[in-house]
Amino acid sequence: MADRVSASITIGGTLPRSLLPDFFALIQEQGLSTEWDGEPFTPAMVREGMSLELMAHEVAWGRFERLESWCVEHDLPFARWSGGYCGQWGAERAVFTGAGEVQCYAADEDDYLLIGRCTVERLGSYAAILGHFAAGDFAVPPLRLMP
Repeated sequence: MADRVSASITIGGTLPRSLLPDFFALIQEQGLSTEWDGEPFTPAMVREGMSLELMAHEVAWGRFERLESWCVEHDLPFARWSGGYCGQWGAERAVFTGAGEVQCYAADEDDYLLIGRCTVERLGSYAAILGHFAAGDFAVPPLRLMP
């Protein structure tokens, strides 16, 4: 049985309307909602021109693996926060900017980024530390639907 924690994901970028059925199916498969303890997601909850914020409790390993992979495959930027599981892993934020690799950042249970001494030493300068925080605080763009 998978360890489960609360998690949220914000998705944006440009999505062809032809991919909406697959996108919606993945969201519904995960049992996501647009509010904590809210009603299950329905397509009517999408507001074009705004990023899509989704959340759930009891998320296996704190990741939306199929949805995240699908977003990467279709170049849809996202930021995911997941809570920590005592004795197994700490809270984290995962960021995908729409290109490259998903980057993970240590966070706390309130989704504030954290760094330890080893990260400070690896980064080496105040400017690099600020850059690390800026990258982790990626602002997910609005979700735009194209024909």
